[in-house]
Amino acid sequence: MKHRLERVNELMRRELGDLINREVSFQAALVTVQQVDISADLKNAYVYISVMGTQEQSIEALARLHAARKNLQHLLSKRVILKFTPHLHFKLDDTIERGNRIIDLLGQIEIPPDEPLGQPPSDEN
Repeated sequence: MKHRLERVNELMRRELGDLINREVSFQAALVTVQQVDISADLKNAYVYISVMGTQEQSIEALARLHAARKNLQHLLSKRVILKFTPHLHFKLDDTIERGNRIIDLLGQIEIPPDEPLGQPPSDEN
Protein backbone atom coordinates (compact mmCIF):
# COMPACT_ATOMS: atom_id res chain seq x y z
CA MET A 1 0.00 0.00 0.00
CA LYS A 2 2.88 2.35 0.75
CA HIS A 3 4.22 2.09 -2.79
CA ARG A 4 0.80 2.95 -4.18
CA LEU A 5 0.66 6.13 -2.08
CA GLU A 6 4.13 7.10 -3.30
CA ARG A 7 3.04 6.65 -6.92
CA VAL A 8 -0.15 8.65 -6.33
CA ASN A 9 1.86 11.41 -4.58
CA GLU A 10 4.23 11.67 -7.53
CA LEU A 11 1.40 11.64 -10.08
CA MET A 12 -0.47 14.34 -8.15
CA ARG A 13 2.71 16.45 -7.89
CA ARG A 14 3.30 16.35 -11.65
CA GLU A 15 -0.32 16.99 -12.61
CA LEU A 16 -0.84 19.78 -10.07
CA GLY A 17 2.41 21.45 -11.12
CA ASP A 18 1.23 21.47 -14.72
CA LEU A 19 -2.27 22.70 -13.80
CA ILE A 20 -0.96 25.47 -11.56
CA ASN A 21 1.43 26.72 -14.24
CA ARG A 22 -1.38 26.82 -16.82
CA GLU A 23 -4.34 27.99 -14.72
CA VAL A 24 -3.01 30.38 -12.07
CA SER A 25 -0.90 33.49 -12.64
CA PHE A 26 1.44 34.86 -9.99
CA GLN A 27 3.52 37.97 -9.38
CA ALA A 28 6.38 35.83 -8.11
CA ALA A 29 9.10 34.74 -10.50
CA LEU A 30 8.59 31.03 -9.96
CA VAL A 31 6.02 28.91 -8.12
CA THR A 32 6.62 25.16 -8.05
CA VAL A 33 5.03 22.15 -6.42
CA GLN A 34 7.73 20.54 -4.30
CA GLN A 35 5.82 17.66 -2.75
CA VAL A 36 2.34 16.21 -2.33
CA ASP A 37 1.39 14.13 0.69
CA ILE A 38 -1.92 12.38 0.24
CA SER A 39 -3.69 10.77 3.17
CA ALA A 40 -4.13 6.99 3.29
CA ASP A 41 -7.86 7.30 2.55
CA LEU A 42 -7.08 9.50 -0.51
CA LYS A 43 -9.43 12.24 0.68
CA ASN A 44 -6.90 14.96 1.62
CA ALA A 45 -3.78 16.07 -0.21
CA TYR A 46 -1.24 18.44 1.34
CA VAL A 47 0.52 20.32 -1.44
CA TYR A 48 3.84 21.94 -0.53
CA ILE A 49 4.76 24.81 -2.83
CA SER A 50 7.97 26.77 -3.17
CA VAL A 51 7.92 30.42 -4.21
CA MET A 52 10.94 32.26 -5.56
CA GLY A 53 10.31 35.86 -4.58
CA THR A 54 9.64 38.07 -1.59
CA GLN A 55 7.63 37.13 1.48
CA GLU A 56 4.71 39.21 0.17
CA GLN A 57 4.79 37.33 -3.13
CA SER A 58 4.76 34.03 -1.23
CA ILE A 59 1.69 35.07 0.73
CA GLU A 60 0.00 36.32 -2.46
CA ALA A 61 0.76 33.05 -4.27
CA LEU A 62 -0.68 31.01 -1.41
CA ALA A 63 -3.83 33.17 -1.38
CA ARG A 64 -4.29 32.73 -5.15
CA LEU A 65 -3.89 28.96 -4.82
CA HIS A 66 -6.49 28.84 -2.05
CA ALA A 67 -8.85 30.91 -4.20
CA ALA A 68 -8.33 28.58 -7.19
CA ARG A 69 -8.59 25.38 -5.10
CA LYS A 70 -12.05 24.31 -6.33
CA ASN A 71 -11.17 24.84 -9.98
CA LEU A 72 -7.87 22.98 -9.55
CA GLN A 73 -9.65 20.07 -7.84
CA HIS A 74 -12.19 19.91 -10.67
CA LEU A 75 -9.50 19.91 -13.36
CA LEU A 76 -7.45 17.40 -11.38
CA SER A 77 -10.42 15.03 -11.17
CA LYS A 78 -10.49 14.92 -14.98
CA ARG A 79 -6.77 14.19 -15.27
CA VAL A 80 -6.28 11.76 -12.38
CA ILE A 81 -8.92 9.07 -11.99
CA LEU A 82 -9.32 8.12 -8.33
CA LYS A 83 -12.30 6.96 -6.31
CA PHE A 84 -12.26 10.32 -4.50
CA THR A 85 -10.79 13.58 -5.66
CA PRO A 86 -8.70 14.72 -2.70
CA HIS A 87 -9.36 18.01 -0.94
CA LEU A 88 -6.30 20.18 -1.62
CA HIS A 89 -4.50 21.93 1.24
CA PHE A 90 -1.73 24.31 0.13
CA LYS A 91 1.28 25.00 2.34
CA LEU A 92 4.48 26.94 1.81
CA ASP A 93 7.64 24.85 1.64
CA ASP A 94 10.55 26.83 3.01
CA THR A 95 13.20 24.10 2.93
CA ILE A 96 15.10 25.81 0.11
CA GLU A 97 15.34 29.06 2.09
CA ARG A 98 16.43 27.17 5.21
CA GLY A 99 19.05 25.29 3.20
CA ASN A 100 20.42 28.54 1.75
CA ARG A 101 20.56 30.04 5.25
CA ILE A 102 22.53 27.04 6.53
CA ILE A 103 24.97 27.29 3.62
CA ASP A 104 25.44 31.01 4.34
CA LEU A 105 26.07 30.30 8.03
CA LEU A 106 28.59 27.57 7.20
CA GLY A 107 30.38 29.99 4.88
CA GLN A 108 30.74 32.51 7.72
CA ILE A 109 32.53 30.05 10.02
CA GLU A 110 36.23 30.76 10.26
CA ILE A 111 38.22 27.59 10.75
CA PRO A 112 41.68 28.12 12.28
CA PRO A 113 44.54 26.62 10.29
CA ASP A 114 45.85 23.28 11.53
CA GLU A 115 49.26 23.06 13.11
CA PRO A 116 51.89 21.56 10.81
CA LEU A 117 52.23 17.80 11.07
CA GLY A 118 55.26 16.30 12.74
CA GLN A 119 55.79 19.12 15.24
CA PRO A 120 54.64 18.52 18.79
CA PRO A 121 52.78 21.37 20.44
CA SER A 122 55.24 23.70 22.12
CA ASP A 123 55.17 24.18 25.89
CA GLU A 124 56.37 27.59 26.89
CA ASN A 125 55.96 27.06 30.66
